[in-house]
Amino acid sequence: MQHPLSLYNTLTRRKAPFQPLNAPFVGVYLCGPTVYNEAHVGNARGPVVFDVLTRYLRYLGYTVRYVRNITDVGHLEGDADEGEDKIGKIARANKLEPMQVAEGYTNLYQQHMEALGCLPPDITPRASGHIVEQIEMVQQIIDNGFGYESNGSVYFDVPAYNAAGREYGKLSNRVVEELLAGSRDNLAGQEEKRSPLDFALWKKADERHLMRWPSPWSEGFPGWHLECSAMSRKYLGAEFDIHGGGLDLMFPHHECEIAQSQACNHPTNEAQVWMHNNMLTVNGQKMSKSLGNFITISQLFSGENTTLAQAYSPMTARFFLLQAHYRSPVDITDEGLQAARKGYRKLMNGLRLLDKLRELSLSPDVIKARTVAPVTEGKTPDTTAADAELHKLVQDCFVGLNDDLNTARCIASLFNLLRKLNGFAANPATLASVSAAALEEAATAYQALVQDVLGLHDEPRASAEDLLRLTLEFYQEAKATKAYDKVDQIRAALKEQGIVVKDTKAGVDWAYSEE
Repeated sequence: MQHPLSLYNTLTRRKAPFQPLNAPFVGVYLCGPTVYNEAHVGNARGPVVFDVLTRYLRYLGYTVRYVRNITDVGHLEGDADEGEDKIGKIARANKLEPMQVAEGYTNLYQQHMEALGCLPPDITPRASGHIVEQIEMVQQIIDNGFGYESNGSVYFDVPAYNAAGREYGKLSNRVVEELLAGSRDNLAGQEEKRSPLDFALWKKADERHLMRWPSPWSEGFPGWHLECSAMSRKYLGAEFDIHGGGLDLMFPHHECEIAQSQACNHPTNEAQVWMHNNMLTVNGQKMSKSLGNFITISQLFSGENTTLAQAYSPMTARFFLLQAHYRSPVDITDEGLQAARKGYRKLMNGLRLLDKLRELSLSPDVIKARTVAPVTEGKTPDTTAADAELHKLVQDCFVGLNDDLNTARCIASLFNLLRKLNGFAANPATLASVSAAALEEAATAYQALVQDVLGLHDEPRASAEDLLRLTLEFYQEAKATKAYDKVDQIRAALKEQGIVVKDTKAGVDWAYSEE
């Protein structure tokens, strides 16, 4: 590519060209959900963003191993290693086994990700399936002098880690002294810790805790931060290319991950590039289950939430999440979702346009009218000014993606390209000004970017397409017999379904309404 892919690294706080550790192989790890409840729309942003990233890396020719975990144990209600396990609490309240809760919400989450167009990760490890690896990691941290046992629990020794020349806080740009000052009022229930900054590697289970495993220290369960360090190391190695997650995971979760990995004789930062997507907000507030201002993914699809005026399709939701740069906050509103639906339909209409343009471009009239531009320095004989303009419109789409996966800029460039293609369709004679090769380049790039990279696809099923074709046949018959009342009725009925009937010289056609 003329413009290499650059990514913003939270660790260095700058953008830099992406250089895989072992090209053409790329390892990507994304922190997945804690499956104690249904995911809300904000939880979908990370998976959609990193789905596009892995799609684009593969488009560029890399061989990607994409790992997205499932947290089904160890995530307590509070970040200070206190409180009940979130899944266990739901299980107790509903008289279920914890794994019933985890399995049900895991299946629902995966269904929603599929509906949103996210390709399945190459590996979806579960924390409960990697207890042995986590226990081994805890023992290694203790052996290296960075962990200690206290009343059956094991904690990471942050002061010892920093005394060894490491920098706890460097990812989130926090100063240890300030963290200490802010934590001295929160020591209740943490008497087992040597320092308020220390965090749990292993917790001894009390009598109420439903999920527990034997260990050298107690019957208990792993700390929340440990699972990602252990599973990323198992499937991607001690150092890998890209670690992703929501901005809210930067501290303490990702900060602790780096510390754990370095404490296991790995001088690296676990991943060479750390990427964080920003949050979805509702009326300017972060969407959060704890705040009660969330919209579940099911509610978005059904419209059954008081924040929403109507339901929105999965592809509209995906477009909505991609129409802003991943590091920018996005406020979810009906107006924004309606604009996303309009934009999504416009891109889908563009896909339907491509085959028509290819056919028109090869028609005898266009071939006859097409002329070859004179040879000039730096140009091939079939290159024209129009070819160059079309090529630049295509390249602009890639410039956006290569600039820190700026999907917003890519989509804007796709609209610019589509405007040009629509112009050709509206006036087929203008197709003679571009070569068939240039048009094919534009059509191929548009289709690849929309479908293969952005992951946007047409939602109507085959049965709906068949019904639409039949309806258009009725429309043509009504028009031929001058039954104009019936013509208007069919137009109105299709418009209610988001379909616009188009009468063209070539016959009747349809497009998605962009209103």
